[in-house]
Amino acid sequence: MVSVIVPLFNEEKNLILLFEKIHSVLSKQVWDFEVIFINDGSTDDSASVLDSLEKDYPDIVRSIHLLRNYGQTAAMSAGIDESKYDIIVPMDADLQNDPNDIPALVEQLQQGYDIVSGWRKDRKDSPIKRTLLSNIANYLIRKISKVEIHDLGCSLKAYRKEFIADIHLYGEMHRFIPIYAKWNGATRITEMPVKHQPREHGVSKYGLNRILKVILDLTVVIFLHKYGQKPIYIFGTFGFINLFCSFFCSCGAIYYKFFSQTYKSFIQTPLPLLAVMFFVVGILCILMGLLAELSIRTYYESQNKKTYKIRNRNTTP
Repeated sequence: MVSVIVPLFNEEKNLILLFEKIHSVLSKQVWDFEVIFINDGSTDDSASVLDSLEKDYPDIVRSIHLLRNYGQTAAMSAGIDESKYDIIVPMDADLQNDPNDIPALVEQLQQGYDIVSGWRKDRKDSPIKRTLLSNIANYLIRKISKVEIHDLGCSLKAYRKEFIADIHLYGEMHRFIPIYAKWNGATRITEMPVKHQPREHGVSKYGLNRILKVILDLTVVIFLHKYGQKPIYIFGTFGFINLFCSFFCSCGAIYYKFFSQTYKSFIQTPLPLLAVMFFVVGILCILMGLLAELSIRTYYESQNKKTYKIRNRNTTP
C-alpha cells in the first residue's frame, strides 16, 4: 500500500493533469494507494482545485492546506505525518516527475530494499544553473555522507515508512531524507533512472541561493549524526585542545621569564594573555558539553524516546 505525497506551491495549472496521470497508473496496480497533496500556502487557485479533486475522489485524494508558505521540507514532513500506508513516494507537482515510474520504484522495494531513489540521468533543466550546480552538490554530499546516490535532489523516491516516520525535518533538509534513513537503519539503498520532463506551466521555485543552503544544512546533518547523542565529544575535544594550548603558552611564558635573556617580564610577550584566554575557552567548552549532555538526556527521557530502533521484518507492501 502506497502513499504518494505531493508538496506544491502555486501549481493550479498542473494539478488536474498530474492527478489524472497518477490515477491512471496506480489504479492498474493490485495495491491500494492514496494521493496526499500538501498546499504550501499557494496564492493562486490551487486550493480550490485540490478541494474539487478531494470531493470527486474522497477515497483516494487528501488535501492538506498549510497556513502559509513554509517551504518544501515542511510540506513534505506534513505529508509523511498524515500518510497512512507503509510505503511513501514523494514527487513534485510540476509534472517534471513521471508517475509511470512509481510502480517500478515500489517493485524495487518489494524486492527487499529500504529506499529506492530516482535518478534524473537526462535532466530537462538549464545545463548551468540547475544541472551543473546540482551535480557538484550531489558529488559533495556523496563524499561527505557516504550515501552513494547520484541525485539526492530528485523528489521521486520510494521509502519504507518505518525508516522516515520519526525524522524531523528543518530548513531544506528534505533532500537528505535518504541520509537520515540510512542512519536510522536503512541499509538496503538503491537507485534507478527515472524520466524527467521539461516544465510546461508555472515557474521554478529553485534558485542559486539554494546551493549555500544545501551546504549549511549538510553541515548540520553531519554534526547531528556524529555528535547528536554525545555532544561532549565535540565540545570536550575542543575544550581539551584549548587547555593544552593554555599549558604550552604558560610553559613558554615561564621559560621566557626565568630562563631567557631576551624577556624578563610577563608583559613583554602575549603568552600569559594567550594562556588565560585558552584556559577560559577550554573550561567553557567542557561546561557547554556537559550542559548539552544533560539536554540530550532530558530530550530522550522526558519524551520516553529510545536511542535505538528495531527493524520491522515484514517487508511486503
